[in-house]
Amino acid sequence: MKIDLTSMITESRNPASADIDSLPTLDMLRVINREDQTVAPAVEKTLPQVALVVDAVAQAFRLGGRLIYMGAGTSGRLGILDASECPPTFGTPAE
Repeated sequence: MKIDLTSMITESRNPASADIDSLPTLDMLRVINREDQTVAPAVEKTLPQVALVVDAVAQAFRLGGRLIYMGAGTSGRLGILDASECPPTFGTPAE
């Protein structure tokens, strides 16, 4: 099965940063800062849906569910790093 990634917003180019590599450092930082400021309002719009997911995941854990990390390359290594923090942070079993 082939997935068309061109229609996914997460895989599209951001016109606001199209020429970021040619900008002076201060202008580059302004572009990054301006784009960073769009994150909190976007997250706020989805908080009701995020709350539903958090509640569902918490219930799954209470019923014996597990958290399984999957990834390859960098994402796999980051998953291992994050998973290693679960036992000391949340008191979960290491396995």
